[in-house]
Amino acid sequence: MTVESPPATAVSHGRLVPVTVHFDDLDALGMLHNARYPLLVERAWTELWQEHGIRFDGDWATAGDACNVVKELLISYDAPVTRSGPYAVHLWLDRLGTTGLTYGFRFCSADGTTTYATGTRVLVRLDAGTLRPAPWSDAFRTVVRTLLRSAD
Repeated sequence: MTVESPPATAVSHGRLVPVTVHFDDLDALGMLHNARYPLLVERAWTELWQEHGIRFDGDWATAGDACNVVKELLISYDAPVTRSGPYAVHLWLDRLGTTGLTYGFRFCSADGTTTYATGTRVLVRLDAGTLRPAPWSDAFRTVVRTLLRSAD
């Protein structure tokens, strides 16, 4: 039996992506293990990128914009997740530079109303041959601009 997330609530910016917390994601105290939050956020981003045709198949030479590395990751844990089941990750872009970007995220209830953790992550696009910073492609920039958070 699978559990499906209820329809996501509209968010003012970015995108709400359903994720599932499994029983084995919980620690000995029955709470979502702190190391699982970044993993679930990464899975949400992977799903979002794949919807736009951005995939990594293991070949760095052809990875394009998927050839990137994490420069910084910050997470604040706001409330414990104490049950397995459907949740969501709210994703948005805070900054889009020439070779880097900063995105924000919220780990939240499936409907987006309860926040369990918030954070930011800085990515740098790399040239696969030199491993030096490289500019994002125009196609990638077009996709991620839809996720930019306006100055509210």
